[in-house]
Amino acid sequence: MSWNNIIGQKQQIRTLRKALETGRFAHAYLFTGPEGSGKESAAFEIASIFNCRSANASKNDGACGMCPDCLQIQSFMHPNVEYIFPVESALLDPGDSAKKENKRFSEAKERYDALLEQKKQNPYFSPAMARSMGILTEQIITLQHKASFMPREGSKKIFIISQAERLHLSAANKILKLLEEPPAHVVFILVSSRPEALLPTIRSRCQAIKFSRVTAGELRLWLQEHRPEIIDPELSFIVSFSRGNLRLAWELINSRDSNPSETATILLRNKALDYLRQALTPSRFHEAITACEQNAKNLSRSELTLFLAALLLFFQDVNHRRIKPDFQELNNPDISDAIDRFVKNFPNPDFFQISTITEDAIRSIERNASPLLVMASYTANIRGLLQRV
Repeated sequence: MSWNNIIGQKQQIRTLRKALETGRFAHAYLFTGPEGSGKESAAFEIASIFNCRSANASKNDGACGMCPDCLQIQSFMHPNVEYIFPVESALLDPGDSAKKENKRFSEAKERYDALLEQKKQNPYFSPAMARSMGILTEQIITLQHKASFMPREGSKKIFIISQAERLHLSAANKILKLLEEPPAHVVFILVSSRPEALLPTIRSRCQAIKFSRVTAGELRLWLQEHRPEIIDPELSFIVSFSRGNLRLAWELINSRDSNPSETATILLRNKALDYLRQALTPSRFHEAITACEQNAKNLSRSELTLFLAALLLFFQDVNHRRIKPDFQELNNPDISDAIDRFVKNFPNPDFFQISTITEDAIRSIERNASPLLVMASYTANIRGLLQRV
């Protein structure tokens, strides 16, 4: 990675660059801002800059991203970079090898490794183990121990604490002690979307950098420059769907990259629209029920989220054209004729309630609710809301 690969955040990057160039980089930072705004990507770029050994690396342009140190950081294997996030207590039992061989530890380790792999694929994903009680005291004790060791000459140890608002009180007090008496060779970067949940004493000892939600224009421009193979209508769909959340944008990009011969996002959108047609045609409603069951069974949770989000974007287009027939800034410009037909055939839908139940269904899927129950309920409700007279 380099600074050029960070989307938006020009003022924030300018501030960090200047601190690096002038040698006034603080010992502790608090990166705040909405989920998916790129806070952790900036933290890892700083870690790479401090540890990159390439002659081409500079504090102004960023790390090379190709040397052994940069590759180790990208793989979460660099000895100078510690990445902390909420994990299960089963991973933190003290060193009894018999315990580490038991089923509970092995299963927790598999879940942990899967989250790290997901982070490698999506740099905007913030991992947290579902059974975790937060960032635990044992994790910070380990951090204290590692802080006592010096890095190699000319580099620094970088401790990145993801979702810092989830620090247990005892863990927060231990990290506070480190921040009060920081080793000269360590930089702490705490990352949080809810900084108000952190202890005020921790916030006061960190220099705050507030990241903002990436604008649609910034994301579109970055994709056009760095991923020119992504063109409309897929480009507009990715920008519209993500709504400034780079985690969601990356999930769409990963989805298309796993199917390079076809635009997976547009295929999923078209599948969603076929389902909608079935649900709204009385003679085909049984097909909608069948499709509902098949989608719940065959699509992953992330694909179901995209499926529902595609419907939400379509409904937004319909509502815009209903209010202003010549509205041009559509999420789905390639199917404007279908949008206009929908406006004509369904003149009085309850768009507020439609948006509400669609967003509720997305949240339920993300929170591990039964996909079949969610989709069955959604199918039963959406028809009446669209056919309201």
